[in-house]
Amino acid sequence: MRETELRRMIAEEFLSVIQDPRVERTRKHSLETILVIALLAVICGADSFVAMETYAKSREEWLATFLDLKGGVPSHDTFGRVFAALNPMMLAEAFRRWTESMAGSSKEKLIAIDGKTLRRAFKHAGDGVFVHMVSAWSSVNGVVLGQVKTDEKSNEITAIPTLLDLIEVKSALVTIDAAGAQIAIAEKIVDKGGDYLLTVKGNQPTLHDQMVQHFEGVGRFYNKFERAETHDRAHGREETRRVEVSHAIEEIHSAERWPKLATLIHVESTRTVKGETSIEHRYYISSRRALSAKKALAAVRSHWSIENELHWVLDVAFCEDDSRVRAGNAAANFSAVRQLALGLLKKRTEAKCGIKIRRQRAGWEPKFLLQTIGLPLSD
Repeated sequence: MRETELRRMIAEEFLSVIQDPRVERTRKHSLETILVIALLAVICGADSFVAMETYAKSREEWLATFLDLKGGVPSHDTFGRVFAALNPMMLAEAFRRWTESMAGSSKEKLIAIDGKTLRRAFKHAGDGVFVHMVSAWSSVNGVVLGQVKTDEKSNEITAIPTLLDLIEVKSALVTIDAAGAQIAIAEKIVDKGGDYLLTVKGNQPTLHDQMVQHFEGVGRFYNKFERAETHDRAHGREETRRVEVSHAIEEIHSAERWPKLATLIHVESTRTVKGETSIEHRYYISSRRALSAKKALAAVRSHWSIENELHWVLDVAFCEDDSRVRAGNAAANFSAVRQLALGLLKKRTEAKCGIKIRRQRAGWEPKFLLQTIGLPLSD
């Protein structure tokens, strides 16, 4: 595909859903130019609006070969004002289209939903109210499908239904931790043609107690469970996970409240580190009946990938927790750019190095950078 066609695709297919918040007569740079420079800069290591401007100035002549820079390089104030004013839902939708276009198809659709607090991005300077992002993560493809902003972690319950409206969950198994184990959320997933797998803890005390009794109490003596087991040993740690799956829903008195509840899951994890052993029991409910013990354990473990492959990488490779971007919608929009940058970099699997090195290589090699976003240099 030629360079001009790719630019058109980015502008029309991805960014066309974003409404420019600026007054038309005051626009010196196109929204496409600002967002593409921001993405390229973040891929190459920028962690602030000043860094975006500095990057653009250092690459101005090269950027002008495929972007409209008749108005010069956008200033850090321009980046900041645009990011603060942009509707984060629109930007999330644009990036969702981008990531889905590169995710490819997979028979197994697993979507993990989880939240992350931006530790230094207060809603207002010094008020102690952190910005909290709730993201949907494709566990199979390793890309972010969408995200929404909430002011506090407790608001995940209201943010998750909004996020579900943004993404396609038909035929997918959606995994959510205990904060999202709500009947209304389960109904939303089922209504959209998906299945849920929800963690059950103390926030659902009656259901939790009934499941403990079912798997560990008298229920063990007359119920037939399907079982599976895995063993892992690495870095001085040994862990055994045992999973039990039951379809005896009639023994859970509150089962009828949960839409299409079909499967009960119990996971026992035994971990030994430096000679000390600990045991943890976790419980899950799911609307998917065709969920074997082996598949149930795989789905539970895949949910952890949003922490290990998204949140942890954003902190380590992108230093997200150190970001002080906070004005207006800037924190949410900057986070969306980081997530898109990470998704694009993860696709460069032929580069046998970590994300940090891939970011550095993108800064060193323009061809590598443009190939990363699907926009190669013209011959």
